[in-house]
Parts: sequence; structure tokens; C-alpha cells
Amino acid sequence: MNRQDTVITLLGSAGGVAKAVISIFNKAYMNENDPIHYFIKNSKLHLIDIKQKDKNYYENIAPNLKNNMILHEIDLNHIPLFKKHLQETQTSIVVDVSWADTGEILRCCNELGVKYIDTALENTFIDENEDLFSGFQLMERFSIFDEIKPSFKNTSAIIGSGMNPGVVQWMAIDLMNQYSDEKPLACYIVEHDTSFYENPNLAKKNTVYTTWSPECFLEEAISSYPMFMAQQTPIFLANDVYSVEFKVTLGEKVFYGSLMPHEEVYTLGSLFNVESGFLYRVNENTTSLIRDNLEDVDVIWNFDQMLLDPSYAPLIGEDLVGVLLVYEDKERFVYNVMNNKDAYANYGTNATYLQVACGIYAGVASLLLDSFKKGVYYVDELLLNTDSKYGTYLKFHMPHFVYGQNEKSDGLLLQRMKPYKDCDI
Repeated sequence: MNRQDTVITLLGSAGGVAKAVISIFNKAYMNENDPIHYFIKNSKLHLIDIKQKDKNYYENIAPNLKNNMILHEIDLNHIPLFKKHLQETQTSIVVDVSWADTGEILRCCNELGVKYIDTALENTFIDENEDLFSGFQLMERFSIFDEIKPSFKNTSAIIGSGMNPGVVQWMAIDLMNQYSDEKPLACYIVEHDTSFYENPNLAKKNTVYTTWSPECFLEEAISSYPMFMAQQTPIFLANDVYSVEFKVTLGEKVFYGSLMPHEEVYTLGSLFNVESGFLYRVNENTTSLIRDNLEDVDVIWNFDQMLLDPSYAPLIGEDLVGVLLVYEDKERFVYNVMNNKDAYANYGTNATYLQVACGIYAGVASLLLDSFKKGVYYVDELLLNTDSKYGTYLKFHMPHFVYGQNEKSDGLLLQRMKPYKDCDI
């Protein structure tokens, strides 16, 4: 792609993920050693949101890009208007961190030969008919998208390139490749997010606090069934997500996580035929709130929802995200930890959003710099089927990964499962 002609359209620009992505682009603009420095320096950055913020908001995030940014207020359900935008701006690449329908946006990009990247599968039909799909929303999104995925042959697209999905697939494949002569029994995505207010007195009663979209979190935490993959088949447990927990050991770090449905669980489990699951623990305030209402989790939807935003009040804690490979007699792991103090000081965001943005950055860099066959790729497919240097780009803004081994194994998921009241942590 010609550096002089790089036109980036960012969808959902007023949200938290977009803020972190724009901050990384601002860093890339300033650093000649950044892999996409020259693309960003010579780019036009079109920012789209249905409720757009003013220019001062974006200039505070990215002062170096103030002459590169153009703001638009567009409803992305209005597909003809979006398509007109792509044509008039001659957009090179769409970065989608919105809630717009993935298939519809991708269809426009495919028709016009525009490159595309997003963080997660979105489907407005499922969102508008959630009662029909309650408990199984993610698998229904996959079912619909996988039917149309092979038809997009005129674009290069990466689906699900955030933290997880995204960064974690790179971790999993990197760790597997280091020990390619040993096939694991299982591959678990693990995350322990201890982020919370430095002043805990700011926390209000009956409020859901998360470091990313509380609404999306609650869909996974209280409106879905625990899901894992075994024998390339999705398996659901007839439990509330928060009624059982699963032990995670990463050397000296030990925690108990809840089993949640997630994109990378499906793709990794399908590609490698290993048992896979996502084990996630958030701040204790939100964890306790959900557990206190397990008899009727639907009441939680009526509680207030708050994003843990360091620009509102200082945050402490960190987000650890990683991969645990399980073998008969041992476990191997890799993880990244970002703390909120550093994330805010260096990028103006919380740790979670920065980790997500690093995945977006790696995918954008690959679309700009690498050459591979057109089509639509999940991140694990990209790593397995192309010469993408995704991992190299990822480590430019996320350089620190911890590798280790447990000399014994806690077993497969059902062996490490306990009712939450019986857990030690």
C-alpha cells in the first residue's frame, strides 16, 4: 500500500477502545522506528461515531494527529451512507471498534476492495432478537458469519484482533511452536483483572464496574452459559457462569476464573482439536455483586453500569491475560501484565483497553505491511496460513511476555471445576 495514500476510517471512534487505538497511532506518528510510522504520518484518519465527540477531545488524545483527523457523525446502520463515505474518502482500511454489524460493514469493504479489521463479531439481528438466542449469542454469531465468510474474496480482512480474541491466539501459537513435538491436551485463555478505583470509597452500591463495555461483559457473565470446546465441538454447562470456578496456576500466580464463551475458544478449539476455554476473573466488587444475585441474575441488568475510566478517577491494579497449555504431567504458560498507572501515564487509557488496542495495532500493521492472499482471517488463521509478522508488530507496544512451566497439572476443565464457595481465592 502506498504510504502517501493511506486513508484510515475508524468506526466507533468515541469509545474506549478507539481512544486507546488513536493514542497508539499518536505514538506511531512521533516514532520513526514504529513499523507504521510513515503510514500514520501521511494518513488521513476519518473518525466515525453515531454520537461524535468534539475535535478538542481527539486533539487531547492525539495532538500530533490533529491535522490528520476528520470527524463524521454517521449511523452505521445506514449502509448506503457508509458506502458513500468509503467511496468519497477513498478509504484504504477500515478499523471497526463499533457495534455495527460485522457482515454488513465487511460486505461494503469487500465490494470496494477496502481492507478491514475488527475486535469482535457483531450481529444486529441477534442483538435485536436476544430472547431467541439467550445463552447462545456467540455461537449464533459464528454460525451466521461462518456461512458468509468464504464469499469475501475482494478484501483482506482480520476478524477479532483485540486482546482476546486477537493477542491470545498469537500467544497460544507462539507457545505451541516452541514445543512443536508435544501436543497439548488443552489450551485455556486466562485473564485476571484486578483493576479498581484507587479510592474504593468512590464505588457505589449495586453498580457493575468493568474495564471495558459493561453491557458486553454482562452478556457473557449473566446472559450466557459457560462454554468450552472439546473434540472440535462447543459444549455448554447448565450453570450460571458465576456459580462455578476453575483453578488457574501460572507459576506462583494462582486464581479462580469463571468459564465464559469467547471467540478464540471456538477458533483455537476448532483448529487444534484441543479442549479450550476462557477463564476470567474481574474485580472483586463486580464478582461479589453477581454472586450475591445468582438466584435472579436478571436483576443485575437494572443496576447501574460504570466503566473504570482513569480519566474520571485514578485506578490501581492490573490486567493479566495469557494462555495455559495443559499436558498429561505439566502445564506451560505465557502471559502479559499491564498495570493501570503505567497505561494511563503513557497512553491515557486503562490497562485492558491498551491491551485490546495493541491487538488492533498489530492487525493494522499486518494489513499495511504484509502481503497475503485476499480473504477473511481470524487471527489464528492469519498466523497459520500467511506470512504475517503479527507477533513482531504486537511486541512493539506490548513488549513484555512472561513464559513459564508448572511441574504438575490441575487437569482438564471439569477436573479443576469447583462451586465458587469451595474455592480458596
